[in-house]
Amino acid sequence: MTVQELDKAIRRVPDFPKPGICFYDITSILMNPEAFRYCVDQLAAITKDLNAQVIGAIEARGFLFATPVAQALGLPVLLLRKKGKLPGKTLSKRYALEYGEDEIFVHQEDVTPGSRVVLLDDLIATGGTLKAGGAMLQEAGAMVVGALGVIGLPFLGYEKFLDPVPVRTIITYESE
Repeated sequence: MTVQELDKAIRRVPDFPKPGICFYDITSILMNPEAFRYCVDQLAAITKDLNAQVIGAIEARGFLFATPVAQALGLPVLLLRKKGKLPGKTLSKRYALEYGEDEIFVHQEDVTPGSRVVLLDDLIATGGTLKAGGAMLQEAGAMVVGALGVIGLPFLGYEKFLDPVPVRTIITYESE
C-alpha cells in the first residue's frame, strides 16, 4: 500500500457534522485490512523512531490504532479518556473547544514520571485534545516526545499549536 492508495481508502463525507466541513471517516480504513495494516505499520515505525516507551491513546478512535501499534512494539497503552470513564484516581485537564470546553482524564497511577510518551489519535485537526493530554502528562512528570495521527489537517494550525512536540501523520490534507 502507498499513501496514494490510503488516500483512496479514506471515505470523505461532505457537510458533516455541519455545512462546510469535510469529515474524513476512518471507518473505511478499518473495513480495509490492507489499509489498516499499512497505518499500523507506519505508526509503529514512527513510534519506534521516537524511542517511545508508552503510547498515549486518545479516546475513542485513537484507541483503535494505538492498541495494535503498542502490541507490535511491546509497549503499554495509556488511555486518555473522557469524563466519567475511569474508575480510579485520575488526573485531568480542561481545554477549549470551538463551542465550549471539554476535559480529558488519565489514571494517575498509570503515568510514570520520566517515561517517553507518544500521543496517538486517528485525526489531528486543531490539536486541542492532544495539547491538553500532553500538558496533563507533562505535569505528572512524563515526557511527550511526539503526537501522531493517521490523518492530519495542517491548515488548521496544529503544528504551531502543539510546538515544541513534533507532530507526524501518515497522510495530510491541505484544505477542506
